[in-house]
Amino acid sequence: MAYQHWSYETLHRFCMDAFQAFGFSEEEATIIQDNLLTADLYGIESHGMQRMVRYHKGIENGMINPKAVPEIVFETPVTAVIDAHEGMGQLVGHKAMTLAIEKAKQSGIGIVSVRNSNHYGIAGYYANMACKEGLMGFSCTNSEAIMVPTYGRLAMLGSNPIACAFPAEPYNFFFDASTTVVTRGKLEIYNKLEKPLPEGWALDKDGHPSTDAPDVLGNIVKKNGGGIMPLGGSTEQLGSHKGYGYGMICEIFSSILSMGETSNYCMTGGKGRICHGFAAINPAFFGDPAEIKAHFSTYLQELRDAPKAEGQERIYTHGEKEVAAVKDRMENGIPVNDNTMVEMLDLANYLKLDFASYFGDYLPPVREAVFKGNY
Repeated sequence: MAYQHWSYETLHRFCMDAFQAFGFSEEEATIIQDNLLTADLYGIESHGMQRMVRYHKGIENGMINPKAVPEIVFETPVTAVIDAHEGMGQLVGHKAMTLAIEKAKQSGIGIVSVRNSNHYGIAGYYANMACKEGLMGFSCTNSEAIMVPTYGRLAMLGSNPIACAFPAEPYNFFFDASTTVVTRGKLEIYNKLEKPLPEGWALDKDGHPSTDAPDVLGNIVKKNGGGIMPLGGSTEQLGSHKGYGYGMICEIFSSILSMGETSNYCMTGGKGRICHGFAAINPAFFGDPAEIKAHFSTYLQELRDAPKAEGQERIYTHGEKEVAAVKDRMENGIPVNDNTMVEMLDLANYLKLDFASYFGDYLPPVREAVFKGNY
């Protein structure tokens, strides 16, 4: 399947109209679309427009409640637990990190754990919220079980990403990665492209390596066994136990501290039950923030200037590629897969939005014969 390139403004307008049509306020729609389009601008296709279908189906089947009001159920000067009451993950995530930032500015650190939520987009979005305020930001989440623990054959943990951001010059440090080899969204993209998965990504229901995206995704949904490998693959010799352990750290910050559901109970019984963790740390409680930022910036530059491996011209520090990706996509458009455009067309029809008013004469090739007469 091919990709279409759309301007940021086009996708922004479509998202705003779609989420407001679902019943979200303009302020809420702004938060949700900003999370999605930030992912696409960064080049994280798996968590951008590709995720629209998930929210469409989640709202349609009642898993996501657009009217939910997150509730603080436990709080101290430096911590809090929030019950999302099955609301949109991006909204409770924004609320939780805002609260963590407020606590960090007042007391040096803020840690907030969330339960009973839904998919919240890219973890790095929330870490960046703190970074923009001059703080160190941290975020993680559990999710539907897709990670098979080392030497297991049944998925028991989610992709459980960890994100951290810290102020620096000329680029902020920005790290956001799943504790699985890849996210479920990457498998969905390969499935859409009808391509075999790379070796070393996934396991079948018996715990054997698999490159069959439809089979692996089907087994995850049916909980038949199999799933995605932890970072490090499927053996201790390659470090599988490390990715498995990092995934467990995410569970502690999200589902355990909040007394929410662990990954193996997420996305069951028609409920999301996903949990998140957030933290903000104020450098001013360690010394002069400007000096700390300069000290870190010096080290990052030394990393970039370090000797290069033979045949290599550049060492990147975390966050550089995202800066370059944003510049490219704002100038040349955001690429969206044709199959994702099919899902967006279905969404527009469901919400009674005029697809052509956003995307002109374009129609996804696989649906052209069916929908051409509608516009």
